Amino acid sequence: MSEADNNQNVQEQDLNQLLKVRREKLAVLQDGGKNPFEITKYDASHHSTEIKENFDTLEGKRVTIAGRIMSKRLMGKASFCNVQDLQGNIQSYVARDSIGEESYAEFKKYDVGDIVGLEGEVFKTKTGEISIHADKIILLTKSLQILPEKFHGLTNTDIRYRQRYVDLIMNQEVKETFIKRSKIISYIRRYLDGEGFMEVETPVLVPNAGGAAARPFDTHFNALDEDVHLRISLELYLKRLIVGGLERVYEIGRVFRNEGTDTKHNPEFTLMELYQAYTDYYGMMDLCENLYRYVAQEVLGTTLIPYGDEMIDLGKPFERITMLDAVEKYTGINFREIKTDEEAKALADKHEVHYEARHKKGDILSLFFEEFVEDKLVQPTFVMDHPVEISPLTKKKPTDPDYTERFELFITCREMANAYSELNDPLDQRERFMAQEELKAQGDEEANSIDEDFLNSLEVGMPPTGGIGIGIDRMVMLLTNSAAIRDVLLFPTMKSLDK
Repeated sequence: MSEADNNQNVQEQDLNQLLKVRREKLAVLQDGGKNPFEITKYDASHHSTEIKENFDTLEGKRVTIAGRIMSKRLMGKASFCNVQDLQGNIQSYVARDSIGEESYAEFKKYDVGDIVGLEGEVFKTKTGEISIHADKIILLTKSLQILPEKFHGLTNTDIRYRQRYVDLIMNQEVKETFIKRSKIISYIRRYLDGEGFMEVETPVLVPNAGGAAARPFDTHFNALDEDVHLRISLELYLKRLIVGGLERVYEIGRVFRNEGTDTKHNPEFTLMELYQAYTDYYGMMDLCENLYRYVAQEVLGTTLIPYGDEMIDLGKPFERITMLDAVEKYTGINFREIKTDEEAKALADKHEVHYEARHKKGDILSLFFEEFVEDKLVQPTFVMDHPVEISPLTKKKPTDPDYTERFELFITCREMANAYSELNDPLDQRERFMAQEELKAQGDEEANSIDEDFLNSLEVGMPPTGGIGIGIDRMVMLLTNSAAIRDVLLFPTMKSLDK
C-alpha cells in the first residue's frame, strides 16, 4: 500500500470516528429527553447583519437569533462561538455564570454545524467586535455531518454543485449570488408590470415543441396514451394570447433543451419571453435596453458592471449593427455581393467554415457571424436583420425579403436576448413551417414542426407584434460576475454518480 493510500485510510477512519461521536452525542440527548429534532419553532427577533448595522440603538438590549455554529473557542468558564444566519454571522459570548452550569456543560458539547437559538444582550468586546452576551442557548438541530475545514472552505466545484446546501453554508459569496438572482427576477417583474404587461403561465408539457431551434426532451402521457414533449420555448402559446386580445403578456419559466452542458448551457434553464401588440423589433430594442439598465441600477446601484477583466457599460446607448455589416466589419467580406448558395459555400470552403449540404446562403452568413464576429462583441450590441433561413417565425424586411426584422443582443461575447417583429401572416408561416419540416426530414433534429393550432390562431388574426426572449441565467451571470451558468443555478444538471 502506498503512503498516499495509507494516509487516505487514516483520514477515513478519523472521519468515521468523528461521525460516530456525533451520533453518540445525539443518542445521549435523546435518552435524556432533549431530542433537538422534536423542537418545532424558535422565534428570532433579529438577524446578524441587522444587529451590527443598528448597534447604536440595540446596544444593551435583548435580542434573539437563530443560526448555525461556524466556530467555537472554549476557555474554561467562558467561551465564544460564531453563529451564521441568512445575513451573515455574529459572535456570541457564552459564560457559565450567565447561562447556568448545566446549559454551559451542554453547550461545550455542541459541534460546529449545529443549529442553535441564542438570546442575550448586544454589546461590544474590548477588541471592538459587536457581539451577543448570551444568557440562554438551545440546540435546535444536531448536525450529524462534518462541515469542510473552515479556512479552506468548499472549493471542489463538483461537490459544490452536487451539495449546494453545503456550498451555501461555507461560501458567503455563493449565497449572495443567489440572493441577487432573486432580486434580479423580482425587478424584471416590477419593470414589466410597470409597463402594463400581464404575467401568465403556459403549458410545460406540449404536443408540439416549437418556437426555437432545439432538440426537445420526449416523454409519454400515460392517461391519454400520447407522446408529448417538454417545452423548448414559451413563444407559440404566448402569441396565441396576443391573438386573444391580451396585448402585453410575459412569462418567466423553465424551458428544456436536450443538448450538452458547458459554461453557457444547461439542459433546463430559465427564460423570460414577452409579446407586445402594435410594436416591432425596434420597440423591443428600446424595451430590452431599458430593462437591462433598470435592473442593474436597482440591484447593483450602478450601470457600470465588472465582468471578468472587462467593465460593461449598460448606461450608454447599445450599439446597433446588421449581421451583414458586422460580418463585413470583422472579416472584410460583403455578403451582399454573394448571390447564390453555391457562391456562399465556396466562400465558406475558402475560409474553412464548416457547413452542411442543406445549408443555404443565409445559413452560411450566420456561420460566418458565429465564427468571426461573436467573440468580438464584448459591450452591449444589437445584431439586427438575420437571414430568413434561420428565422422561421419572423417578419421579412419589406425592402429586402431575404432578411428579417430580428435582432439578438450580445454582451460579453454571449447571446443575451433574441427578438423579432413577429410573423403574423398565416400563409407565409405555413410555408416556413413546411421548410422546417423538410429540414427535419433531412436530419435536422432542431427544426420546428408544423403547429396547426398555432396556424389557426394566426388565421383568426394576430396584430402586428414585437416579441423578445431573454435568458435569465445569462443575465444573472452578467450582473453577478459569474463565469459559468452552473454558478447561477442552485441545482445545475449533473451526471448521476451511479452511472
